[in-house]
Amino acid sequence: MRLWKKIAIGMGVSALALAGLFVVFVGPWPVYTSGFEGTGYYTRNLAAIETNARLNHLTDTPGPLKAGWGVARMDLEPGMPLAGYGARHNIKEYLFGEKPKKTATGIHDDLHVKAIALSDGEDVVVIAGADMLIVPPNIAEAVRKEVARKTPLTANNLYFGASHTHDGPGGFGEGLAAFFVGGLYNPKAPAMLTAAFTDAIVEAYNRLETARMAHGHFDAPQYIRNRARKGPVDSRLSYLVVEKAGGRRCILLNYSAHPTVVGSRFVEFTAEYPGFLQSAIEKAMPDTTVAYLGGALGSSGPVAPDRPTDIERAQAMGEELAGLVMANLHDLKWQTNVDVASIGIPIELPSFQMRLSHSLRVSPLLPKVLGLPIEGWMHAARVGDLFLVGIPADFSGEISAQWKRAADDAGYSLWTSSFCAAYIGYISPDKYYNEPKATSDYETGFMSWMGPHQEAFFTALMKRMTEALGAPPPKQAF
Repeated sequence: MRLWKKIAIGMGVSALALAGLFVVFVGPWPVYTSGFEGTGYYTRNLAAIETNARLNHLTDTPGPLKAGWGVARMDLEPGMPLAGYGARHNIKEYLFGEKPKKTATGIHDDLHVKAIALSDGEDVVVIAGADMLIVPPNIAEAVRKEVARKTPLTANNLYFGASHTHDGPGGFGEGLAAFFVGGLYNPKAPAMLTAAFTDAIVEAYNRLETARMAHGHFDAPQYIRNRARKGPVDSRLSYLVVEKAGGRRCILLNYSAHPTVVGSRFVEFTAEYPGFLQSAIEKAMPDTTVAYLGGALGSSGPVAPDRPTDIERAQAMGEELAGLVMANLHDLKWQTNVDVASIGIPIELPSFQMRLSHSLRVSPLLPKVLGLPIEGWMHAARVGDLFLVGIPADFSGEISAQWKRAADDAGYSLWTSSFCAAYIGYISPDKYYNEPKATSDYETGFMSWMGPHQEAFFTALMKRMTEALGAPPPKQAF
């Protein structure tokens, strides 16, 4: 065989091999449409819920409430990466090690981790809310290990949440995907975040004392919009007030407007409107600590008051919401004896499905290539007749609003929060999944990774988790 033929054959075989590797690791692959009922991963999720539910001690005669809270300021420095707004980050920085262009130039306002521990004498849940984009799995796992060294608390006791500010600390993860979210990896970031979470959680646990609680909610539709389509929003602002002797209080808040009042050109650390909301109440109410959990932020944009600059708009929005919260803190219905319970589980997920079209998707192996940790975690907690559910995603406000109405009809209160110790993209209503423009939209296309039936999947898990903690079955279908 002549040399040129051998070369041609070799080049052809190499091309076919490279093409095969490209399809295997990148795609395209056909989309899947199968449901989750009866699958092994769903069955194992249900089994994990039942196993962890048995770790709690639900009773008809709950013990007296004990509570404690702790605060840790994040040790930030100018020059650290910002998390949020992928447009801030240049791929050349990642590929060629160029000096980062969009790191923080300063600290506009302090960022914190705040934790509240709640116990009925048998069971404990510690709810930690952080002024950051998400709580990534590597940080959550590191915190669990550190907290376990210093307390009896396990992963089942630790409920994580984030405000979702797009001007919080980045640099917390390695890999290309983490770079687009939070900039170049900086080893100082995970160490700092782990320390802040650990300090706040341990302080909260060590300060458990007899307390009483009250909770409620009001509607604040003027500050939130459906940014994805003409549709409903979850405009409920919920509050939990815990009070110790002497009037010392901790207030936990939950709201669903995206903290994106300040745009990507602003490059200072800021807790955004949730931070201004917390600080305004703390300034107005002595001996009060205010913590915050970002709610169902998928499809939910902010509507901030008109001010000369974006940071002033964010501050005004936070302060106006603070005024509404304080105006509602009257005639509180206090509870002293409540059941406390908690379930936290790593959830198995369907195959990764980022769609290229209605019939084609990228390879489910691509996340491994990009260093994207597609891990699931879901948490449910109970404090009396208040139930909280944490989802590892930008969770749709349209779904959350429906869940809450059903819970109201069943006689209990339900909160939802996002970014719970993992991140798996956007979870949108199933009815939008196959719309003609779904694959070209940001939330139902590029950032929709869990395939069809995602609303039904998480609804089923939420119902099973809350019912395992004693929630009455809903009177209407979710």
